[in-house]
Amino acid sequence: MATAGLEKKVKDNFLTCSICFEMFTDPCTLRCDHTFCRKCVTSYIQTRPDAVQSKTIPCPSCRQDTKVPHPSRPVEEWAGQIKPSIVIQGLVDTYRSEVVLQGTSSTYCTICQQLGETTPGVLWCAECEVDLCDKCVKIHRVTPNSLNHDLYDLASRSKAKGRIRCREHKSNRIEFHCQDCGKAACQTCCIIYHRACKSVVTIESMKPGMKAALMEKRLGMEKRLKVRSKKVDINNEKLQSSSRITEAAVHNVRLIIDTAINKIKQKERKLLDELNTISQTYTDQLRADVKLEEIEMQMYRQHCEFIDQALASDSEMDLYEAYQAWESGAVEVEDVRDTEAEDTRKIDEIIFTPDTDEVLQALDDVQLGTTDVTYRDQGTCLPSPMLVDTVDGRVTVDDEVPGLYDVTVLVVDGLQTRVVTDLDNMCVKSFFTRNNHSCHSRLPLDNAPYGITKLNYKQVMVAVPESLQIVTVEVTPDLILLSAITTRTKYYSLVLLNPSSLAAGGDGCVDILDMAGHVLRSITIYNGGSLFQNPDHMCVNNKGNILVSDCWNESVTCLTSEGDVMWRYAPTGDREITNPCGITTTSTGDVLFVDGDTNKMIQLTESGEFVRELLMLEDNDEMDTGEDDEAQIYGICFDKYGFLFLCTETEVKEYIFA
Repeated sequence: MATAGLEKKVKDNFLTCSICFEMFTDPCTLRCDHTFCRKCVTSYIQTRPDAVQSKTIPCPSCRQDTKVPHPSRPVEEWAGQIKPSIVIQGLVDTYRSEVVLQGTSSTYCTICQQLGETTPGVLWCAECEVDLCDKCVKIHRVTPNSLNHDLYDLASRSKAKGRIRCREHKSNRIEFHCQDCGKAACQTCCIIYHRACKSVVTIESMKPGMKAALMEKRLGMEKRLKVRSKKVDINNEKLQSSSRITEAAVHNVRLIIDTAINKIKQKERKLLDELNTISQTYTDQLRADVKLEEIEMQMYRQHCEFIDQALASDSEMDLYEAYQAWESGAVEVEDVRDTEAEDTRKIDEIIFTPDTDEVLQALDDVQLGTTDVTYRDQGTCLPSPMLVDTVDGRVTVDDEVPGLYDVTVLVVDGLQTRVVTDLDNMCVKSFFTRNNHSCHSRLPLDNAPYGITKLNYKQVMVAVPESLQIVTVEVTPDLILLSAITTRTKYYSLVLLNPSSLAAGGDGCVDILDMAGHVLRSITIYNGGSLFQNPDHMCVNNKGNILVSDCWNESVTCLTSEGDVMWRYAPTGDREITNPCGITTTSTGDVLFVDGDTNKMIQLTESGEFVRELLMLEDNDEMDTGEDDEAQIYGICFDKYGFLFLCTETEVKEYIFA
């Protein structure tokens, strides 16, 4: 372990270039005996115009000058004229050989492998993308085509691969960026192609901005990932419930069919019972008739026998007796059927005639049920908002229950930061997540802050009406008070129109201000009457028009910065609004505003036409205010990633449109 530590100390203190902080590659020693990589000296000279003018090489460590033997040669060749450091190169080669022998490298020389040999590699050529052994390194350095190639330690190969080379000047690294042309450039490209460009900066100087931009991009990807993840969860829930819904629908279909079948069977039973009753009556009647006929037949047989006996005896008295009985009517048989009640109707015939056509028509017309399908409106209607996050507006040092009034959202160093004004605690607050921990910042003010507007990517402006001030706050994402301007009017709402002007809402007016708080013009009159009473919330749409939410006038107004009214939304009847508060616009120009009395969020078109009630907060979630009354919605804002932020008195809620 001690030997390993000593080797590391030797490498770091004696074998590492103080410019690139890597092990020397082609070391050269200046007049002051300080040693550097030859390529590093070349790069350093190119950053020193005074050195080019004086035709000397200043030492990056002690600033002592080293004269160039042949200054008439191109600047890129000056470092090549400095004597190589043979001792340092020998130590570097020895160190690398020891590392290879200790088994810390299993990479073999690419050239030797092509010749059938397995020689351990010690350096890597970024241009040729090959590993080289000690012998091949020496050959590589004297070969004309590879003379100026940069060689890297195998351990730093991944870093070297990340260094971009100029496609045209292959020996030069890309170190600059022309903002005018939007192109990367090496030193030679800057001299040849970008000499007239005004904004050529080093890529190194762009690092903070690139880092911030990438962090913001990453945040945007995370937010879009959150949206997609939420939609996937929703669709998975729908998939899981789809079979249950289908099964329930099948059950209901079968149930109604069974009900219809049972009803038909009831009609069948009724019809069969009726037919059976009639048939039984008819049968009974026929049997009674048969019985009567049989009785009559028996009586007639008996009379015939009596007459036959009289005729057979041929006796005058027998014949006379039979004759007298016939003449007197004693042998007549009363027709029993004629004695039946006249009101008894006798069935003559039973006939069942099926009405097939009517039955089929009735079955065709019968409605057993309907299957309804709802489709997402792809027109002006936004999808339904879905709650994805809630931030509690309380912090430990608050004296009162929060009274959050307005909200805006910034992305600072890749951190999404919600900035809100708190009336009751007279402060501005920021809420953000850093290293997976929820954090906040609190900026106390002399009086209650109201409206808030974004000034730039890390600054906001806040209206403090009782102090007659508009303050500027830096968001880092911690809050820092930068400045305050004094106004002649109490302003409750703010919106940035452009870098040099603001719109501010006060009692009965909307004023256009410069950045020093001076009134450029005041908008108060419309059609001969007062245009505003309490313009407490405002925003600006993508056309630069001002949208004003006026709670006392119960209206939403769109006007230009010159004061021309584009449209006004003040409905009556069922759609009447009684307390319009927070207002914002989407990227498509749709207008969203809140009616504080009903906690409804209403969507209008860009031209001020009603679309629908997009959200009623009490239907989505309950808010814990610590009081009996339901919390009121105040400020809302819409960020560039498509997320909606809504602040109640105590919470900031984040929604997506899924």
